Amino acid sequence: MGLCGNEADLSAIKGAPLLRVLDKFEDFVHHILLIMLACVVLLATFELGWFIVRDVFTPPMFLLEIDEMLKLFGQFLLVLIGLELMHSVKVYIEDREYHLESVLAVALIAIARKIITLEPKELPEGSMLGIAAIVIALIAGYYLLQRSRREARLIARPNP
Repeated sequence: MGLCGNEADLSAIKGAPLLRVLDKFEDFVHHILLIMLACVVLLATFELGWFIVRDVFTPPMFLLEIDEMLKLFGQFLLVLIGLELMHSVKVYIEDREYHLESVLAVALIAIARKIITLEPKELPEGSMLGIAAIVIALIAGYYLLQRSRREARLIARPNP
């Protein structure tokens, strides 16, 4: 306990204007990030469209090679990652909290993109085991999160 006895109350009063300024700054940065992320997603979407048009209309027409399809899938998943990140930032701006489901979804999409675009022959030994461990950890985290939410709803539900 400090000299005044209620030091916590004094620090809250003294820090309140600074905290408000920091909150405003944080909101500003989140809005700027959301705008920049939207620009990146828009550019990635245009690039995906360009890849589709270019690959479909180059001979042989309407036939895609495996590497072209993998590139398209990777680009498509990149757009999905961007959209999910935008959603996460938007939810944070609205609710002032991060939703773990969104973070796990972004991570799962990102690792799926990595798996799709990987060249297994170029990887060092054991890398696939590491990627498998990451996938299992993310899926287990998502499962546990869903299970805990389901249990919380059951507990919160009034008994008839």
